[in-house]
Amino acid sequence: MNSDRNILLILGAIFSAIAALAHLGCIVFGATWYRFFGAGEQMAQMAEQGLWYPSIVTSVIVLVLLIWSMYGLSGSRVIVKLPLLKLGLITISLIYLLRGFGFVAIMPMFPDNSLTFWLVSSSICIVIGLCYAIGTYQNWRQLSS
Repeated sequence: MNSDRNILLILGAIFSAIAALAHLGCIVFGATWYRFFGAGEQMAQMAEQGLWYPSIVTSVIVLVLLIWSMYGLSGSRVIVKLPLLKLGLITISLIYLLRGFGFVAIMPMFPDNSLTFWLVSSSICIVIGLCYAIGTYQNWRQLSS
């Protein structure tokens, strides 16, 4: 691997892509996957009923995660420089970290999700957020050039 590539941004990009694939699996495999990944019983039931809402919401999440993955790769110079790269990487880092550390505040909005879901998903978000944040910090000067 080229020495100017940032492994943490690459890992963040890979983790974001894996998360996108897991969400895509929910669309393809339906209610069973929604339940397994803790999306809540309401989303699982809507998927079972063939309603469009779960697929649309999950598709938006897939798209966002794939864009975030591309920004991680761009910040590490694996792909071309994307627009607003510094702002994008900072925003991605903050969103992952806020989701990871702020889960207690949003738990009441999703009462169907188990504590296990919150602890596991929040830990994953913290790890990914730290990959983006530390990787961005490490590559700050290179992000401008």
